Formats: sequence, structure tokens, C-alpha cells
Amino acid sequence: MRYVSSSGASAECVFCLALSAGDDARALVVHRGRLAFLILNAFPYASGHLMTALNRHGVSLEEATPAELADAMDLTQLAIRALRATYRPDGFNVGVNEGRVAGAGVADHLHIHVVPRWNGDANFMTVIGETKVLPEALETTFERLSGALASPPAT
Repeated sequence: MRYVSSSGASAECVFCLALSAGDDARALVVHRGRLAFLILNAFPYASGHLMTALNRHGVSLEEATPAELADAMDLTQLAIRALRATYRPDGFNVGVNEGRVAGAGVADHLHIHVVPRWNGDANFMTVIGETKVLPEALETTFERLSGALASPPAT
């Protein structure tokens, strides 16, 4: 319902808005790094769907600095560790979509999707009904992951 009621909403960058919101829980920012941050996807493919986004707006993968990319990858590893400890997925989809034609929903802000996957997680609702069913609310996911990220598992 949140997605339907937000159609036609602000064209501002959701990542920039989240960074400046002043309320990480409301903005779904679960962890901040030096040059990047972790944020829950508000319209997840699966429970725990995180994104690692650069703090800086408007750069592509090839324009990002080595320090930005290193921080983003460190946070992506941290996200995988926290998701593995919290949700025990069987695997992950990790990827970058650059440009609208490549599937980027937010084309002007570099971000990496981290999607936990489980054996058999595609069911008839997704395949036939074109409907996603998530077993927990975003607020619960936020609490679980921010807690795990506050005391990350050892590497």
C-alpha cells in the first residue's frame, strides 16, 4: 500500500533524502560508514534486502573513487555477515544496476543491492500472482539488522 500511495511522489533522490533525514530508523538507514551507508530497500525483493549506497550523489561506478568503492565493499561484506547471522539465507544476489535501461530504480546514485536468498523462495504468489509476500515488517527488519550491525559477527 505504501508503494501505491507514493506513486507520483517527490522526484528527489531517495538516498540523499535518507542521508539528510535526521532519523535513521524512519529513513531505514541501518548503518553509516565513512563514504557509504547501508539502507533497507523500502520495496524489498526479500526480507533483509539491503542496499549499500555511496554518500556522494551523481557518480557512476567508473567515476567513484577507490576509497568510496572500498568503503562500499566493506559495508557490503558487513551486510552479508549480518544477514547471514540474522536470517541464515542459503545464498545472496549482490549487484549493481547502472542506468535506467539496466534496471536502476535510482539511476543517479550508485548503490549495490544485497538480497538474501533461500532455497525455494520463489513461490506461486511471485510466479503466478505477481505478488510478493514478506514475512516481516520493515520496522522489524530494521531492528534486527541494526542490532546485528551494531555488534557484527567476527570475520
